[in-house]
Amino acid sequence: MNAENTGNKEPMQHLPILNADTLAQLNFPYSRVLEVVEQAFRAIDHPDSNNPLKVIMTPQDGHSIAYSMAGRDAGSQTVGFKVVYEFDPDRSRGSYQFYSFIFLCDDLTGQPLALMDVKQLGPMRTSATSALFAKAAATPDAKTALVVGSGEQGQIALPMLVTAMPQLSRLIVHGSYQAGVAAVQENVTSRFPEREVEVSSDLEAAVRDADIILAVTGLSAKENIRHEWLKPGAVVILVGYGIEKDVLHKADRVITTDEGQMKVTGDDLLDEQGQLPQVAATLTEIIQQQKPARSHKDEIIFAYNSGMIITDVALGRAVAEFAKGEDKMQAAKLW
Repeated sequence: MNAENTGNKEPMQHLPILNADTLAQLNFPYSRVLEVVEQAFRAIDHPDSNNPLKVIMTPQDGHSIAYSMAGRDAGSQTVGFKVVYEFDPDRSRGSYQFYSFIFLCDDLTGQPLALMDVKQLGPMRTSATSALFAKAAATPDAKTALVVGSGEQGQIALPMLVTAMPQLSRLIVHGSYQAGVAAVQENVTSRFPEREVEVSSDLEAAVRDADIILAVTGLSAKENIRHEWLKPGAVVILVGYGIEKDVLHKADRVITTDEGQMKVTGDDLLDEQGQLPQVAATLTEIIQQQKPARSHKDEIIFAYNSGMIITDVALGRAVAEFAKGEDKMQAAKLW
């Protein structure tokens, strides 16, 4: 290129790289996570927002899965490109590996915002989505919340839920990963010192007591929740695995983040005819008060929480700006 072709162009800004360790130290407020994720769902129907379905690739033997998503959040004028690679997704070979990142650009200036590890970002936006489902669909007298699973998702699901629903008075975790169970307890008490988390050893008993149930286990789950265990008015929110199909197919009402996405990622929940139940409402329709989350108090509600790239984009931008502000504060202290 000659100078004539490049002389009028602004130089590209330095691309901030935010790795998992950096993000873990930020302490981004959960109240802000909920606010950003809700705003993103409100913006989904904007003409300038885009949330295409995932592109998924996996070999015939299923030893790995890879998928990518691109999206645009009109609320923050941000474009994002996310990729995920999971090796040994059912964790049967003892060599499990997971890698994911998102590349963000400001669509007003064209400048890059960040290249960000998704290890921290993904669980935050997913747990926030589950909390928004629970807040909208739970009965007014809901007091008991159960998280089934103690991996990355399970470890922050309860503190995010309590942030959204401070009226919850009984918190329970059921999981086989003991270090993860301890992390659940620590994450709750660090943000809510007055709260205690019960550790369940009986899944059926815990489910029968729960008003809100978050199923966040992996494929290796040894126990599955059954529909017959659910109390009237219960809300079951599925993020990963850990349920029998009848929890979905016998539910009184099904709600989801996106019906098309549910069809792409929920093939393990198909009935004997290869069908999924009719969806009553999406989270966006519920948030915008276009449709109700429930129609009567005793309905058992099933919520399907599938990852939405628009929430990654919106939350990623907010976290990147927060990190930039933290960097400025640290630099100011040095002077």
